[in-house]
Amino acid sequence: MDIKKRARERKKRIVIHLARNFDEAEKWDLEFWQNQSPEMRLSAFVALRKDVEKVKKKRSNLLKDED
Repeated sequence: MDIKKRARERKKRIVIHLARNFDEAEKWDLEFWQNQSPEMRLSAFVALRKDVEKVKKKRSNLLKDED
């Protein structure tokens, strides 16, 4: 699945919460992830890892171009 398709799918599932402080935000985040299936948590983790690798690769290529 490419990034644009993933983004479209993610927009359909997005859940929003406005926290009053950091403690409330942490509690909401923990509850949100605990309510997700193991498969969903793993899928989110893998997607984040792939995005981080893309950023690292892009950053590395930009640094090479500056030389």
